Amino acid sequence: MWTLQKFFGLRFRLAVLVFTLATIFSGCATANLERASRPRVFDFEKDSFGYPNELVWEYFFDTEGKWKSRRREPKPDYTHHCFVVAHSAKQFFQNAQFVPEKPLVDEVAYRELVHQVVSRGDPSNGRKIIFPGYANLREFSLAEETLLKEECGGAWKSYFQRGHWRMMLPFSRRHQKATSKSLIESIARNRLAVVHLVRFPQLTINHAIVLFDFRDSGQGIEFDVYDPNKPDQPGKLTFDRVSQTFKFPANDYFIGGKVNVYEIYRSCFY
Repeated sequence: MWTLQKFFGLRFRLAVLVFTLATIFSGCATANLERASRPRVFDFEKDSFGYPNELVWEYFFDTEGKWKSRRREPKPDYTHHCFVVAHSAKQFFQNAQFVPEKPLVDEVAYRELVHQVVSRGDPSNGRKIIFPGYANLREFSLAEETLLKEECGGAWKSYFQRGHWRMMLPFSRRHQKATSKSLIESIARNRLAVVHLVRFPQLTINHAIVLFDFRDSGQGIEFDVYDPNKPDQPGKLTFDRVSQTFKFPANDYFIGGKVNVYEIYRSCFY
């Protein structure tokens, strides 16, 4: 028994060593943050959905300057889908190809195509799922809004996203600095990053957005954002180098300020 324990212990140590070396060398390989040659970059006007994830609550400052909320009336039909919309946008970008010159197909065929896209993880050897009759996701989503809302997934996917466990752990400034670097490296390689914005244990924000571009502002990094709640124009997420803090601007559902950020939909744990 002692011999078996020693044998398996040695195998475990060797596995850890191999993993560590692989991590070190892969880290060296990804240190260059210059943009790789990209055949097609994310175009907000073409690669985002034409409809929003709607808000259950209206947020506003009252006459005393306090941030308040009240339920929207009438009740919206499509809410709590920010994670679904953000993830689906990433899946369409990496797995779908729209071919407008091909003839339209029927609803059953489009449902099957959407199902194939949202069932995939990473791109499969560059093979794209062909969507005939439409030029891009924006056009397709405006024409087939109901179909997409039904096939991309229900609100439960937002509640039970596999990475939610991470928001309950502390976020150090070192972690957020490493996160900003990782996000830059991903985007530079044309891989969209879906991130979770949190202020846990506060519940002032619990939201998913897509990062698709970045620039160095001198004081930090400005990320271009596709916000599922705001399909009309891109948003911003900034990382401040001095405070090593991410900041999200004020809008009609968030008062604005510091947020903690981590990437999701990138591994079996997130």
